[in-house]
Amino acid sequence: MPSDKIEVKIQSTEAKWLSAVVETAVDGVILIDARGCVLMFNSACEKLFKYQASEVIGHNVKMLMPGPYREEHDSYIDNFHRTGERKIIGIGREVFGRRKDGTTFPMDLSVGEAKQDEGSIFVGIIHDLTERERTERALRESNARLKAVVDTAVDGVILIDARGCILEFNPACENLFKYSVAEVLHQNVKMLMPSSYRVEHDGYIGNFLKTGERKIIGIGREVRGQRKDGSTFPMGLSVGEARQEGESTFVGIIHDLTESKRTEELLVQAQKMEMVGQLSGGIAHDFNNLLTVIVGNAEFLSEKLKARKDLQQLADDIGRAGDRGAELTQRLLAFGRRQVLRPVEIACNDLLGSMHKLLQRTLRQDIKITTDFDPELTLAFADAAQLESAVLNLAVNAQDAMLSGGHLTISTANASLDDHYKSLHPEVIAGEYILIAVTDDGEGMPKEVIERAFEPFYTTKEVGKGSGLGLSMVYGFVKQSNGHVAIYSEPGLGTTVRIYLPQIASKLSQPAEQILVGTATLPRGTETVLVVEDDPFVRTYSIKSVESLGYSVISAVDGNDALQKLRADIPVDILFTDIVMPGGINGWELADLARQLRPGLPVLLTSGYALETLVKHGRLRAGAVVLTKPYRKADLARRLREVVSVSDLLTQSLGKTTNPTLTDVDNSKR
Repeated sequence: MPSDKIEVKIQSTEAKWLSAVVETAVDGVILIDARGCVLMFNSACEKLFKYQASEVIGHNVKMLMPGPYREEHDSYIDNFHRTGERKIIGIGREVFGRRKDGTTFPMDLSVGEAKQDEGSIFVGIIHDLTERERTERALRESNARLKAVVDTAVDGVILIDARGCILEFNPACENLFKYSVAEVLHQNVKMLMPSSYRVEHDGYIGNFLKTGERKIIGIGREVRGQRKDGSTFPMGLSVGEARQEGESTFVGIIHDLTESKRTEELLVQAQKMEMVGQLSGGIAHDFNNLLTVIVGNAEFLSEKLKARKDLQQLADDIGRAGDRGAELTQRLLAFGRRQVLRPVEIACNDLLGSMHKLLQRTLRQDIKITTDFDPELTLAFADAAQLESAVLNLAVNAQDAMLSGGHLTISTANASLDDHYKSLHPEVIAGEYILIAVTDDGEGMPKEVIERAFEPFYTTKEVGKGSGLGLSMVYGFVKQSNGHVAIYSEPGLGTTVRIYLPQIASKLSQPAEQILVGTATLPRGTETVLVVEDDPFVRTYSIKSVESLGYSVISAVDGNDALQKLRADIPVDILFTDIVMPGGINGWELADLARQLRPGLPVLLTSGYALETLVKHGRLRAGAVVLTKPYRKADLARRLREVVSVSDLLTQSLGKTTNPTLTDVDNSKR
């Protein structure tokens, strides 16, 4: 066969092979000339674009492009011919194709150039990215959902690698540890642990990776975390292991146990008081039987021994001792809640007013007695005689705390104990109460004494000067009346004992729906409030309450911390501070210093102590707005707006060089 025929046959065979390759290719293959006209359109292109080859060949390739690409196409090719600049040619890129029905799809386009006698032709290889795009979108959505779950989780979620470096730190962790995510990311997780745990941590992980022994991994346990300020808190920690690209990562779920621990301690204390009460009540009942015999026989002997005055005196002494024992057992019965109560509707203002002369006769002359009664006080439901006895007991205790004389104040108010207060005191029934507060300006009590003050036979008095049953009787009477009793005291500041007795629902001075204020109707604000409170439980509640009213919140743990924030370039529009705080700066001093730094700053103070005591000890000055604890959210909302409004008015009238003088407010009277 002549060589020219052989060459033609070879070329024909190669053309068939090439055609087979193009037609069976999974990716689209398209051939266009220098003017953009389609010369070849393989089967894969037909499936991708939904055009038949006959509908496309001879037409400009722009028919396969969405609008934005069509305008650029001709200029790209023309620019390439003139300058050789490769914006598309010889470069792969992701673009969108347009189907026959007008829909678009993502595709990877690689364009190459071939030189021929007639000029350049261009070969496009098209790979459909629809499935990849769908997979990536599903992955993005899955990641977004997972992130939403982690970011909105109530519990802390932390991710660390095998070296202990932090990879993920969700908002709940930020709230728990008081670090921002930027401060902990890529740092060792040991920064979140007290020193006692840090030494063991690396050993635990290393031992697990070597031996598989699970001391922490895969096991939930109770540990302690360390906040940014160095304070620690109890937490439940569950750690799981995940394998990624052959390496271990560890996921920790952290549950704050602070509130549950506090509740547990309160329940243990309540159970202890309940058990002691049951024991005391049982003993008192049995002892009363013995006293009946003793006192009765002593009285019988006294009658028989009239002729022997010396022996009759001994019998009378036995009878008097028995009577004193009966008084003690009555107090034990009160603490054990086994006394017989006769509850009635009580106008507490009238009852306490009638006790004034009795108290004057009972107490020393150097004790000045004052009263502060709410004129709109509703009726209480309790045993009137037992209430008198309880107030008298508290007054005598107050006298003993004021060795050199002092002031005793008895006040009344309508009060509301809400669900938050109940969360701190699980034994309390949330609702409306009558508050009776007995306040002295004596020596006060330290925390360890307050914790045991209601226990029977516990006393700090000298031997023979107190039975230790006075406060126990008050506690038992109030609890048996479905009420609540609380002590607020501090060494050197005095003591306030607050008795909460149930209101008579049918005798309320206004309908219940007028007393309860809906959240939607409360005054709101958008200012930034600096909340200063040393008690972490109260601080958390205050922050949540203020934020729920629309304000932004910055918190501080004491006066020094608050001053640091006020000296920094941080916007603060309102100062909301506790009065009695540790650290050397009380709330009133903080208010003075704050106004020196920021003249005209509105200040709202709060305290669990009686206002009279605060004034006497220089902890309160005329012209301050004070919100008395426990307060309702509605009172907080009104007081915040009040201090802002009054401050604005006084600033306008007096100028910013004069500190605003505000109005005294005692929430317990509202």
